[in-house]
Amino acid sequence: MTADFHELRVKMVDGQVRTTDVTDAAIIDAMLSVPREEFVPAGRRLLAYIDEDVEIAAAGDGRPARYLMEPSPFAKLIQLAKIRPGDFVLDVGCGAGYSSAVLSRMASFVVALESDAALAAQANTALSGHGYENVAVVEGPLAEGHAAEAPYDVIVLEGAVDAVSQALLDQLKDGGRLVAIVGEGNPGRATLYVKEEGLVSSRHAFDASVKPLAEFRRAAAFHF
Repeated sequence: MTADFHELRVKMVDGQVRTTDVTDAAIIDAMLSVPREEFVPAGRRLLAYIDEDVEIAAAGDGRPARYLMEPSPFAKLIQLAKIRPGDFVLDVGCGAGYSSAVLSRMASFVVALESDAALAAQANTALSGHGYENVAVVEGPLAEGHAAEAPYDVIVLEGAVDAVSQALLDQLKDGGRLVAIVGEGNPGRATLYVKEEGLVSSRHAFDASVKPLAEFRRAAAFHF
């Protein structure tokens, strides 16, 4: 049986995105236009539109598994960032490139940062192959950001983190916004960071449980 991915895409937006208070027309249009199935492994294409995080890289060689964020929290997170057409965006942990493709439909340019070489290669192939010309895939440690192209109007973290690194906050423009799910599992909270006159403030917006970006995990502390 051949899947009708267009129909699945519409059902995802109508059933998972619109129903969770996502009202930004640019986000809805972007998620309707980007073929999510092209950014997951071939064997998981039929799972691309489910309302769960989808594994895009298995654990191995000491590396944790990586996931494509569930549609609803992803849409709500980027809505929180209030992305404008002229914005310069850093997408941290872009995986195979889906999030960067969506962001590229809303912003002027996207720097897609990925630490996993295989995922970065997949992202580059998928993005260029589908005509997303305003995205550049770069490889490097996620918590360090990509200072070479900083500062950014918006920084988006594509997974749960224990804390946002100072390096990323330093790469925000004045007036810039960073959005992240802080906390793993049920305690996770979508948080907006805003830089104004060099100072960063933050506020919690909604609860969300998504898979983590392991590079942002704090080292376990020993208590005596």
